[in-house]
Amino acid sequence: MSVVEQYARAHIVTDADAEDEDTSIPVVLRYDPEADPRSVCVGLPGTAEWTFSRTLLEQGLRAPTGTGEVRVWPCGRVGAVVEFHSARGVSVVQFETKTLLRFLRRTYLAAV
Repeated sequence: MSVVEQYARAHIVTDADAEDEDTSIPVVLRYDPEADPRSVCVGLPGTAEWTFSRTLLEQGLRAPTGTGEVRVWPCGRVGAVVEFHSARGVSVVQFETKTLLRFLRRTYLAAV
């Protein structure tokens, strides 16, 4: 089994004027079936890597899910939002759904 690592771009959701600020950030999506075959990791710039259930990510693409540190929900027809809670605050990141689906597909292929 091999590690799946996918680099992507996402957008920080903020109340700042979108015309004044580029909210696009680089993100690393990682899956290591040997470390934990049921978890995925999301690395955001300047923060620690977030590890959470692969099922949570998958279910969150269809309906709001999560009650703890990580919450996921669909956003329109082509987007998904992942919300990360920590003692330092909340980070809300929007992805294209196809990016997350591609990553999930690769994780299932790697686990076989």
